Amino acid sequence: MTTLHPAVERADALLAIDRRDEAEALMRQRLAEDPEDIRAWVKLAQCHLVEPKNADAALEATEQALTLGPEDVGALVMRSHALWAAGGGRLPEAEKVLREVVRLSPEDWYGYAKLADTVFTAELLRLGRAGGGAVRADEVDAAARSAEELAMAALRLGPEEVYAHEVVWKIASLSGNTTVADQMDEAILRLDPQHQYALARRTEKAATAPGVKATEAATLYADALSAAPESASLRGKLDDASYRLLRGVRWLALLCLALAGTMLDLFAVEGETQRELPVSLGQRLWTLVPMAAIWALGALLRYRRLRNGIRINLRSLIRRRRWPRIVLAQAAWAMLCALLIAQLPWSDRTVPQILFWTGLLPTAATILFDRKRRG
Repeated sequence: MTTLHPAVERADALLAIDRRDEAEALMRQRLAEDPEDIRAWVKLAQCHLVEPKNADAALEATEQALTLGPEDVGALVMRSHALWAAGGGRLPEAEKVLREVVRLSPEDWYGYAKLADTVFTAELLRLGRAGGGAVRADEVDAAARSAEELAMAALRLGPEEVYAHEVVWKIASLSGNTTVADQMDEAILRLDPQHQYALARRTEKAATAPGVKATEAATLYADALSAAPESASLRGKLDDASYRLLRGVRWLALLCLALAGTMLDLFAVEGETQRELPVSLGQRLWTLVPMAAIWALGALLRYRRLRNGIRINLRSLIRRRRWPRIVLAQAAWAMLCALLIAQLPWSDRTVPQILFWTGLLPTAATILFDRKRRG
Protein backbone atom coordinates (compact mmCIF):
# COMPACT_ATOMS: atom_id res chain seq x y z
CA MET A 1 0.00 0.00 0.00
CA THR A 2 1.33 3.44 -1.01
CA THR A 3 2.24 5.68 1.93
CA LEU A 4 0.65 9.11 1.71
CA HIS A 5 2.77 12.17 2.26
CA PRO A 6 1.63 14.11 5.37
CA ALA A 7 0.68 17.06 3.19
CA VAL A 8 -1.74 14.88 1.20
CA GLU A 9 -3.27 13.56 4.43
CA ARG A 10 -3.68 17.11 5.70
CA ALA A 11 -5.32 18.20 2.43
CA ASP A 12 -7.76 15.31 2.77
CA ALA A 13 -8.66 16.50 6.27
CA LEU A 14 -9.10 20.08 5.00
CA LEU A 15 -11.48 18.92 2.28
CA ALA A 16 -13.50 17.05 4.90
CA ILE A 17 -14.22 20.36 6.66
CA ASP A 18 -14.89 22.32 3.45
CA ARG A 19 -11.62 24.24 3.36
CA ARG A 20 -10.97 23.65 -0.32
CA ASP A 21 -8.78 26.66 -1.00
CA GLU A 22 -6.34 25.71 1.75
CA ALA A 23 -6.22 22.11 0.54
CA GLU A 24 -5.54 23.24 -3.03
CA ALA A 25 -2.76 25.61 -1.94
CA LEU A 26 -1.20 22.83 0.11
CA MET A 27 -1.22 20.44 -2.86
CA ARG A 28 0.32 23.02 -5.17
CA GLN A 29 3.06 23.54 -2.63
CA ARG A 30 3.59 19.78 -2.38
CA LEU A 31 3.77 19.37 -6.17
CA ALA A 32 6.28 22.20 -6.41
CA GLU A 33 8.46 20.13 -4.09
CA ASP A 34 7.77 16.78 -5.79
CA PRO A 35 5.98 16.95 -9.17
CA GLU A 36 5.98 13.13 -9.39
CA ASP A 37 3.72 12.57 -6.37
CA ILE A 38 0.73 10.80 -7.97
CA ARG A 39 -1.38 11.05 -4.81
CA ALA A 40 -0.87 14.81 -4.69
CA TRP A 41 -2.05 15.15 -8.31
CA VAL A 42 -5.12 13.06 -7.52
CA LYS A 43 -5.87 15.11 -4.42
CA LEU A 44 -5.44 18.33 -6.41
CA ALA A 45 -8.01 17.03 -8.89
CA GLN A 46 -10.36 16.33 -5.99
CA CYS A 47 -9.91 19.90 -4.80
CA HIS A 48 -10.96 21.17 -8.22
CA LEU A 49 -14.01 18.91 -8.28
CA VAL A 50 -15.50 20.58 -5.23
CA GLU A 51 -16.76 23.12 -7.76
CA PRO A 52 -18.05 21.57 -11.05
CA LYS A 53 -16.88 24.61 -13.05
CA ASN A 54 -13.30 23.49 -12.36
CA ALA A 55 -13.75 20.20 -14.22
CA ASP A 56 -11.15 21.15 -16.85
CA ALA A 57 -8.53 21.81 -14.17
CA ALA A 58 -9.40 18.47 -12.55
CA LEU A 59 -8.95 16.70 -15.90
CA GLU A 60 -5.52 18.30 -16.31
CA ALA A 61 -4.50 17.11 -12.84
CA THR A 62 -5.66 13.55 -13.53
CA GLU A 63 -3.77 13.57 -16.84
CA GLN A 64 -0.60 14.40 -14.93
CA ALA A 65 -1.30 11.59 -12.45
CA LEU A 66 -1.96 9.04 -15.21
CA THR A 67 1.16 10.09 -17.07
CA LEU A 68 3.12 9.10 -13.97
CA GLY A 69 1.05 5.95 -13.32
CA PRO A 70 -1.15 4.82 -16.24
CA GLU A 71 -2.63 1.97 -14.19
CA ASP A 72 -3.10 3.81 -10.92
CA VAL A 73 -6.65 2.92 -9.87
CA GLY A 74 -7.11 6.00 -7.69
CA ALA A 75 -6.10 8.29 -10.55
CA LEU A 76 -8.43 6.46 -12.94
CA VAL A 77 -11.37 6.76 -10.54
CA MET A 78 -10.71 10.48 -10.08
CA ARG A 79 -10.47 10.83 -13.85
CA SER A 80 -13.95 9.32 -14.16
CA HIS A 81 -15.29 11.86 -11.63
CA ALA A 82 -13.73 14.69 -13.61
CA LEU A 83 -15.32 13.41 -16.83
CA TRP A 84 -18.72 13.28 -15.10
CA ALA A 85 -18.24 16.86 -13.95
CA ALA A 86 -17.31 17.91 -17.50
CA GLY A 87 -20.82 17.06 -18.72
CA GLY A 88 -22.89 14.27 -20.20
CA GLY A 89 -20.96 14.37 -23.47
CA ARG A 90 -17.89 12.98 -21.68
CA LEU A 91 -19.65 9.98 -20.12
CA PRO A 92 -18.55 7.52 -22.86
CA GLU A 93 -14.94 8.44 -21.96
CA ALA A 94 -15.75 7.91 -18.29
CA GLU A 95 -17.13 4.47 -19.16
CA LYS A 96 -13.85 3.47 -20.81
CA VAL A 97 -11.89 4.68 -17.81
CA LEU A 98 -14.11 2.76 -15.38
CA ARG A 99 -13.87 -0.45 -17.39
CA GLU A 100 -10.12 -0.15 -16.94
CA VAL A 101 -10.71 0.31 -13.18
CA VAL A 102 -12.77 -2.90 -13.09
CA ARG A 103 -10.10 -4.75 -15.05
CA LEU A 104 -7.32 -3.62 -12.74
CA SER A 105 -9.31 -4.05 -9.52
CA PRO A 106 -11.99 -6.73 -10.09
CA GLU A 107 -12.72 -7.12 -6.37
CA ASP A 108 -13.41 -3.44 -5.74
CA TRP A 109 -17.16 -2.76 -5.47
CA TYR A 110 -16.87 0.96 -6.28
CA GLY A 111 -15.60 0.47 -9.81
CA TYR A 112 -18.63 -1.70 -10.66
CA ALA A 113 -21.07 0.72 -9.01
CA LYS A 114 -19.70 3.79 -10.78
CA LEU A 115 -19.51 1.92 -14.07
CA ALA A 116 -23.14 0.79 -13.77
CA ASP A 117 -24.21 4.37 -13.01
CA THR A 118 -22.20 5.66 -15.97
CA VAL A 119 -23.43 3.05 -18.46
CA PHE A 120 -27.07 3.63 -17.51
CA THR A 121 -26.88 7.43 -17.47
CA ALA A 122 -24.89 7.65 -20.71
CA GLU A 123 -27.39 5.42 -22.51
CA LEU A 124 -30.37 7.46 -21.28
CA LEU A 125 -28.69 10.68 -22.41
CA ARG A 126 -27.94 9.17 -25.82
CA LEU A 127 -31.53 7.99 -26.21
CA GLY A 128 -32.83 11.38 -25.08
CA ARG A 129 -30.76 13.23 -27.66
CA ALA A 130 -31.81 10.80 -30.38
CA GLY A 131 -35.49 11.06 -29.41
CA GLY A 132 -35.61 14.82 -29.07
CA GLY A 133 -35.73 14.66 -25.28
CA ALA A 134 -38.19 11.78 -25.02
CA VAL A 135 -37.21 8.22 -24.04
CA ARG A 136 -39.64 5.32 -24.44
CA ALA A 137 -40.26 2.94 -21.55
CA ASP A 138 -38.88 -0.05 -23.50
CA GLU A 139 -35.70 1.92 -24.19
CA VAL A 140 -35.29 2.67 -20.47
CA ASP A 141 -35.75 -1.04 -19.74
CA ALA A 142 -33.06 -1.92 -22.26
CA ALA A 143 -30.69 0.64 -20.74
CA ALA A 144 -31.42 -0.78 -17.30
CA ARG A 145 -30.62 -4.33 -18.42
CA SER A 146 -27.27 -3.18 -19.76
CA ALA A 147 -26.30 -1.86 -16.32
CA GLU A 148 -28.06 -4.31 -13.97
CA GLU A 149 -25.34 -6.95 -14.01
CA LEU A 150 -22.69 -4.39 -13.10
CA ALA A 151 -24.90 -2.93 -10.35
CA MET A 152 -25.57 -6.35 -8.85
CA ALA A 153 -21.84 -7.11 -8.90
CA ALA A 154 -21.30 -3.90 -6.90
CA LEU A 155 -23.93 -5.02 -4.38
CA ARG A 156 -22.36 -8.44 -4.09
CA LEU A 157 -18.89 -7.00 -3.47
CA GLY A 158 -20.08 -4.12 -1.27
CA PRO A 159 -23.27 -5.23 0.52
CA GLU A 160 -22.81 -2.56 3.21
CA GLU A 161 -22.01 0.30 0.84
CA VAL A 162 -24.66 2.99 0.43
CA TYR A 163 -23.61 4.09 -3.05
CA ALA A 164 -23.97 0.55 -4.42
CA HIS A 165 -27.59 0.55 -3.23
CA GLU A 166 -28.14 4.07 -4.60
CA VAL A 167 -27.14 2.94 -8.09
CA VAL A 168 -29.52 -0.03 -7.97
CA TRP A 169 -32.26 2.32 -6.72
CA LYS A 170 -31.63 4.74 -9.58
CA ILE A 171 -31.85 2.02 -12.21
CA ALA A 172 -34.95 0.44 -10.65
CA SER A 173 -36.71 3.77 -10.11
CA LEU A 174 -36.19 5.10 -13.63
CA SER A 175 -37.18 1.79 -15.19
CA GLY A 176 -40.40 1.69 -13.13
CA ASN A 177 -39.48 -1.19 -10.82
CA THR A 178 -40.97 0.31 -7.66
CA THR A 179 -40.63 -2.89 -5.65
CA VAL A 180 -36.85 -3.02 -6.03
CA ALA A 181 -36.61 0.77 -5.57
CA ASP A 182 -38.49 0.54 -2.25
CA GLN A 183 -36.25 -2.34 -1.14
CA MET A 184 -33.18 -0.26 -1.91
CA ASP A 185 -34.55 2.70 0.07
CA GLU A 186 -35.07 0.44 3.08
CA ALA A 187 -31.55 -0.95 2.71
CA ILE A 188 -30.06 2.55 2.37
CA LEU A 189 -31.84 3.72 5.52
CA ARG A 190 -30.65 0.63 7.37
CA LEU A 191 -27.07 1.57 6.47
CA ASP A 192 -27.57 5.32 6.87
CA PRO A 193 -30.67 6.31 8.87
CA GLN A 194 -30.03 9.99 8.05
CA HIS A 195 -29.78 9.55 4.27
CA GLN A 196 -31.81 12.59 3.25
CA TYR A 197 -32.94 11.43 -0.18
CA ALA A 198 -34.07 7.94 0.84
CA LEU A 199 -35.69 9.39 3.94
CA ALA A 200 -37.51 12.00 1.85
CA ARG A 201 -38.77 9.37 -0.59
CA ARG A 202 -40.01 7.02 2.13
CA THR A 203 -41.65 9.85 4.06
CA GLU A 204 -43.36 11.26 0.98
CA LYS A 205 -44.74 7.83 0.14
CA ALA A 206 -46.22 7.51 3.63
CA ALA A 207 -47.48 11.10 3.75
CA THR A 208 -49.23 10.94 0.36
CA ALA A 209 -50.93 7.61 0.97
CA PRO A 210 -54.74 7.69 0.62
CA GLY A 211 -56.50 8.90 3.75
CA VAL A 212 -53.48 10.64 5.31
CA LYS A 213 -54.58 14.02 6.66
CA ALA A 214 -52.55 17.21 6.67
CA THR A 215 -51.73 16.91 10.38
CA GLU A 216 -50.43 13.36 9.93
CA ALA A 217 -48.43 14.37 6.86
CA ALA A 218 -46.88 17.33 8.66
CA THR A 219 -45.91 15.08 11.58
CA LEU A 220 -44.28 12.57 9.25
CA TYR A 221 -42.25 15.28 7.53
CA ALA A 222 -41.27 16.89 10.84
CA ASP A 223 -40.06 13.53 12.19
CA ALA A 224 -38.03 12.89 9.05
CA LEU A 225 -36.61 16.42 9.09
CA SER A 226 -35.40 15.95 12.66
CA ALA A 227 -33.31 13.02 11.37
CA ALA A 228 -32.09 14.82 8.23
CA PRO A 229 -32.22 18.57 9.01
CA GLU A 230 -30.25 19.50 5.86
CA SER A 231 -32.84 18.03 3.48
CA ALA A 232 -34.31 20.79 1.33
CA SER A 233 -36.83 18.32 -0.08
CA LEU A 234 -38.21 17.42 3.35
CA ARG A 235 -38.34 21.08 4.34
CA GLY A 236 -40.33 21.88 1.21
CA LYS A 237 -42.73 19.00 1.84
CA LEU A 238 -43.23 20.16 5.44
CA ASP A 239 -44.09 23.60 4.06
CA ASP A 240 -46.65 21.97 1.76
CA ALA A 241 -48.26 20.04 4.62
CA SER A 242 -48.23 23.14 6.84
CA TYR A 243 -49.94 25.10 4.10
CA ARG A 244 -52.63 22.43 3.88
CA LEU A 245 -53.22 22.95 7.60
CA LEU A 246 -53.56 26.70 7.12
CA ARG A 247 -56.01 26.28 4.27
CA GLY A 248 -58.42 24.63 6.69
CA VAL A 249 -59.03 27.85 8.64
CA ARG A 250 -60.97 29.29 5.70
CA TRP A 251 -63.53 26.51 6.00
CA LEU A 252 -64.03 27.41 9.66
CA ALA A 253 -64.64 31.03 8.70
CA LEU A 254 -67.09 30.00 5.96
CA LEU A 255 -68.92 27.75 8.41
CA CYS A 256 -69.33 30.72 10.75
CA LEU A 257 -70.54 32.82 7.82
CA ALA A 258 -73.16 30.19 6.97
CA LEU A 259 -74.22 30.11 10.62
CA ALA A 260 -74.70 33.89 10.62
CA GLY A 261 -76.69 33.72 7.41
CA THR A 262 -78.91 30.98 8.84
CA MET A 263 -79.61 33.01 11.97
CA LEU A 264 -80.92 35.89 9.86
CA ASP A 265 -82.75 33.65 7.35
CA LEU A 266 -80.99 35.61 4.63
CA PHE A 267 -82.49 33.67 1.76
CA ALA A 268 -86.17 32.91 1.48
CA VAL A 269 -87.25 29.28 1.12
CA GLU A 270 -90.54 28.57 -0.62
CA GLY A 271 -93.23 27.59 1.85
CA GLU A 272 -91.34 28.89 4.91
CA THR A 273 -91.72 32.21 6.70
CA GLN A 274 -88.50 34.14 7.26
CA ARG A 275 -87.47 35.20 10.76
CA GLU A 276 -88.74 38.58 11.84
CA LEU A 277 -86.11 41.34 11.99
CA PRO A 278 -84.34 42.69 13.92
CA VAL A 279 -83.16 39.60 15.78
CA SER A 280 -83.10 39.96 19.56
CA LEU A 281 -79.86 40.83 21.36
CA GLY A 282 -79.90 37.51 23.22
CA GLN A 283 -80.16 35.54 19.97
CA ARG A 284 -77.36 37.58 18.41
CA LEU A 285 -75.09 37.00 21.39
CA TRP A 286 -75.97 33.29 21.49
CA THR A 287 -74.68 32.96 17.92
CA LEU A 288 -71.21 33.75 19.24
CA VAL A 289 -71.22 30.52 21.27
CA PRO A 290 -71.18 28.06 18.33
CA MET A 291 -68.77 30.35 16.45
CA ALA A 292 -66.39 30.30 19.40
CA ALA A 293 -66.76 26.50 19.64
CA ILE A 294 -65.96 26.12 15.94
CA TRP A 295 -62.72 28.06 16.31
CA ALA A 296 -61.77 26.54 19.66
CA LEU A 297 -62.18 22.95 18.44
CA GLY A 298 -61.28 23.43 14.79
CA ALA A 299 -58.27 25.73 15.15
CA LEU A 300 -57.02 26.46 18.67
CA LEU A 301 -57.20 22.90 20.08
CA ARG A 302 -55.88 21.45 16.85
CA TYR A 303 -52.99 23.92 16.85
CA ARG A 304 -52.07 23.16 20.46
CA ARG A 305 -51.95 19.44 19.68
CA LEU A 306 -49.41 19.95 16.90
CA ARG A 307 -45.77 19.16 17.56
CA ASN A 308 -43.72 22.18 18.51
CA GLY A 309 -41.67 21.93 15.30
CA ILE A 310 -44.81 22.10 13.16
CA ARG A 311 -46.12 25.13 15.08
CA ILE A 312 -42.79 26.89 14.56
CA ASN A 313 -42.87 26.04 10.86
CA LEU A 314 -46.42 27.39 10.54
CA ARG A 315 -45.36 30.74 11.96
CA SER A 316 -42.26 30.74 9.78
CA LEU A 317 -44.31 29.89 6.69
CA ILE A 318 -46.60 32.85 7.29
CA ARG A 319 -43.59 35.16 7.46
CA ARG A 320 -41.84 33.66 4.44
CA ARG A 321 -44.62 33.08 1.92
CA ARG A 322 -47.38 35.20 0.42
CA TRP A 323 -50.19 32.67 0.03
CA PRO A 324 -50.37 31.66 3.71
CA ARG A 325 -50.88 35.34 4.50
CA ILE A 326 -53.59 35.54 1.83
CA VAL A 327 -55.32 32.50 3.34
CA LEU A 328 -55.35 34.05 6.81
CA ALA A 329 -56.56 37.37 5.41
CA GLN A 330 -59.42 35.62 3.60
CA ALA A 331 -60.42 33.76 6.75
CA ALA A 332 -60.33 37.02 8.73
CA TRP A 333 -62.42 38.79 6.09
CA ALA A 334 -65.05 36.05 5.97
CA MET A 335 -65.16 36.01 9.77
CA LEU A 336 -65.56 39.80 9.90
CA CYS A 337 -68.52 39.58 7.50
CA ALA A 338 -70.03 36.81 9.64
CA LEU A 339 -69.75 38.93 12.80
CA LEU A 340 -71.25 42.00 11.12
CA ILE A 341 -74.17 39.92 9.89
CA ALA A 342 -74.74 38.22 13.24
CA GLN A 343 -74.19 41.07 15.69
CA LEU A 344 -75.76 44.17 14.15
CA PRO A 345 -79.53 44.71 14.64
CA TRP A 346 -80.49 44.55 10.96
CA SER A 347 -84.04 45.56 10.06
CA ASP A 348 -83.61 44.68 6.37
CA ARG A 349 -81.86 41.72 4.69
CA THR A 350 -80.35 43.56 1.71
CA VAL A 351 -77.10 44.71 3.33
CA PRO A 352 -76.54 41.41 5.23
CA GLN A 353 -77.00 39.55 1.94
CA ILE A 354 -74.35 41.75 0.32
CA LEU A 355 -72.03 41.09 3.26
CA PHE A 356 -72.68 37.36 2.97
CA TRP A 357 -71.71 37.19 -0.70
CA THR A 358 -68.81 39.57 -0.13
CA GLY A 359 -67.42 37.24 2.51
CA LEU A 360 -68.17 34.04 0.62
CA LEU A 361 -67.20 34.62 -3.00
CA PRO A 362 -63.57 35.85 -2.73
CA THR A 363 -62.73 33.00 -0.36
CA ALA A 364 -64.60 30.24 -2.17
CA ALA A 365 -63.18 31.35 -5.52
CA THR A 366 -59.60 30.64 -4.43
CA ILE A 367 -60.13 27.44 -2.39
CA LEU A 368 -59.97 25.24 -5.49
CA PHE A 369 -57.48 27.48 -7.27
CA ASP A 370 -54.76 27.09 -4.65
CA ARG A 371 -55.39 23.46 -3.71
CA LYS A 372 -52.07 22.35 -5.21
CA ARG A 373 -50.22 25.59 -4.66
CA ARG A 374 -47.19 25.47 -2.36
CA GLY A 375 -47.29 28.08 0.39
